[in-house]
Amino acid sequence: MTQNPGELVADAVQRSLKLVFTWPAWDGVPRTSDDDRTFTPHKAVRRIADHLVDHLAEVEALLAGVPTQPDEWHASALTSAADLAPFSAADVREAEQRLTRLGRTFVLRYAALDPAEWDKDRTPNWTLRQIAEHLTELDWYAEQVGDLS
Repeated sequence: MTQNPGELVADAVQRSLKLVFTWPAWDGVPRTSDDDRTFTPHKAVRRIADHLVDHLAEVEALLAGVPTQPDEWHASALTSAADLAPFSAADVREAEQRLTRLGRTFVLRYAALDPAEWDKDRTPNWTLRQIAEHLTELDWYAEQVGDLS
């Protein structure tokens, strides 16, 4: 039996959450990535969620046979005032609920499909499997804040 590619996404969410669970210890100092983008706990959670939403919308558009919606938000180039707020245990719980649900939605969406759909050519877009494989890297955002335990 072939593994549901959505499971890869749910696994990446869980890897991210292992770091998120340590973030109430954040000292309030933003972190800078190797490519000079600024990250805070709130921003990392926002970027993980946004990345999941972007690709979930892409999957749904591809399955509906309609063009995907262009990505026009500022993404990780923007650090908002909300991104700079302290990160509490309540924020961890909110992130856990939000991100776990998004990861599970990929599992369920892919499970509802005939597995042949996962690798169907959707040129010029990626296959559904390629989208899921791409999302295995979403924990990069969490790694920019790191393990603060």
